[in-house]
Amino acid sequence: MAEDVKSFGDLKSTLIKAKPQGQAAQAVDPGASKRDAKGRAYATGRRKNAVARVWIKPGKGVITINGKEEKLYFARPVLRMIVRQPLIAAARDGQFDVIVTVSGGGLSGQAGAVRHGISRALVNYEPALRAVLKPGGFLTRDPRAVERKKYGRPKARRSFQFSKR
Repeated sequence: MAEDVKSFGDLKSTLIKAKPQGQAAQAVDPGASKRDAKGRAYATGRRKNAVARVWIKPGKGVITINGKEEKLYFARPVLRMIVRQPLIAAARDGQFDVIVTVSGGGLSGQAGAVRHGISRALVNYEPALRAVLKPGGFLTRDPRAVERKKYGRPKARRSFQFSKR
């Protein structure tokens, strides 16, 4: 099969002949789920300075955050509600085990990051859920963050008290 290639035109025709036919059929399907070999879907969620790495797999509905149970890590019921919102909206509460590694920020930001990560992981696992989660705003990364402190001021925007004297 060694053909003599003397110009770029010859090279192109040689490459076209050598191209396997199966490559055209292996085009990436945008609606296909993204699961690893163990059947898990992965996604990253962010909120303020918090970053959550989320894996979901079919299971009993157990949520583990940094090796702790959900009730131990997020003691406030409001934070637990925020974490479960995408699962409830997609009617998948109790169907997936969720393993989360979260770092940075405070508890509120971490809960928002976990919510964002779970939403994205659900879409990676089951792309049809995008139509349910997108209108609820679960797939949008909340861009709000703390404004930096400026020099000559005690806080980001606060000024020192004005005195005419």
